[in-house]
Amino acid sequence: MDSSFFVHESSYIDEPCIIGTNTKIWHFCHVMSPCVIGEDCNIGQNVVVSPYVKIGNRCKIQNNVSLYTGVTCEDDVFLGPSCVFTNVINPRSAIDRKSEYRPTIIKKGASIGANATIVCGHTIGCHAFIGAGSVVTKDVPDFALVMGNPARLSGWMCICGEKLRFEDSNNAVCPKCSRYYLKEGNTVTCITDDTYLH
Repeated sequence: MDSSFFVHESSYIDEPCIIGTNTKIWHFCHVMSPCVIGEDCNIGQNVVVSPYVKIGNRCKIQNNVSLYTGVTCEDDVFLGPSCVFTNVINPRSAIDRKSEYRPTIIKKGASIGANATIVCGHTIGCHAFIGAGSVVTKDVPDFALVMGNPARLSGWMCICGEKLRFEDSNNAVCPKCSRYYLKEGNTVTCITDDTYLH
């Protein structure tokens, strides 16, 4: 086993897979080939990573998450405990629908809360935040906070994870990190010229 990453002895890593430096894979996980996991990731207990899944750098995947074929997580994604992904819109046990898998993309810096369900075929925007227990049935914009079943827009989140307050203005400044944001309709842009801090 490659010593540049850690795999607990109770977990299974199929070959071939690509796993980045300093990634940790904990108890009772199954990583199927061929998938790609980036550097400095932390994958909790009882996680399944299905074939062709792509996971970026510095992702944190909590216990009991199954990432099915079609899921892509960009860098710095957080997946809360027992959040759920699907990859077929109308599954039947007796019908093979592998040719109908729909891709799900979790963009850079997004967070998905515990027990949330992400219905396949959608994109979760950069630094978006999915509330615990929510059911996502459509695309989520960058920086959006969505909650409920089905998940609805409930606000906007800073890169650092603090809630933004636009109120009657199209401008917001994060109370925690002082990043500056502009909102036009349902599009929010961070216009602070800095590098995302890990």
